[in-house]
Amino acid sequence: MIVIPAIDLKEGACVRLEQGLMDRDTVFNDNPGAQARAWQDQGAELLHIVDLDGAFAGEPKNRAAIEAIVKAITIPSQLGGGIRDLATIEAYLALGISRVIIGTAAQRNPELVKDACRKFPGRIVVGIDAKNGLVAVQGWAEVTDITAIDLAKKFEGFGVSAIIYTDISRDGMLQGPNLEATKTLAEAISIPVIASGGVSSLKDIENLMAIEQSGVTGVITGKAVYTGAIRLAEAVALTKGAN
Repeated sequence: MIVIPAIDLKEGACVRLEQGLMDRDTVFNDNPGAQARAWQDQGAELLHIVDLDGAFAGEPKNRAAIEAIVKAITIPSQLGGGIRDLATIEAYLALGISRVIIGTAAQRNPELVKDACRKFPGRIVVGIDAKNGLVAVQGWAEVTDITAIDLAKKFEGFGVSAIIYTDISRDGMLQGPNLEATKTLAEAISIPVIASGGVSSLKDIENLMAIEQSGVTGVITGKAVYTGAIRLAEAVALTKGAN
């Protein structure tokens, strides 16, 4: 399992939201490039970036900050938020982003995911954000009537590299991940699942490692590593079996 630190961008700064609410944000660093370097220096092997403004607007909004992050690191990165078409995907990959995350557009237009996987093999991830098991889109502002599992099954055979599953009710709350829902989703599909939302301690990561055989291959952590509740280097060492 891989531990993936997150950088959520709002108006060019690194923030964390509570339960996906834009008016409940905390700024942790106004220098995204420096923050990205810090996570790399602490052992991160992959960086998770979200353009929060883009997610709500439906188009990229933090390009300068994203460029700064890419220039600051040598490890791969994955980016989501406001990605709705092939042109945007291509532009981000050309910028140096390793993998692009399709969220809202995946729910509304699964064919985009298929086309993107065909054009950019190995570089497409689908983000599924759920509230009470139901998919939420448009920066989590709109809850649909489709379940996370039903949506995930639509992407079988497309060539999706991973599905990032976020339980919105847990996100930014440090209450622990939704292990049951994450495990159930991972067992229902053949696509690797990355857990997100609520990770608050090394014990949470141990609990996720226990369901790795179900298909949970990674965990994204944001608020916990910013506040020091988890030391990133210790989390990386834990997943690698180091003492």
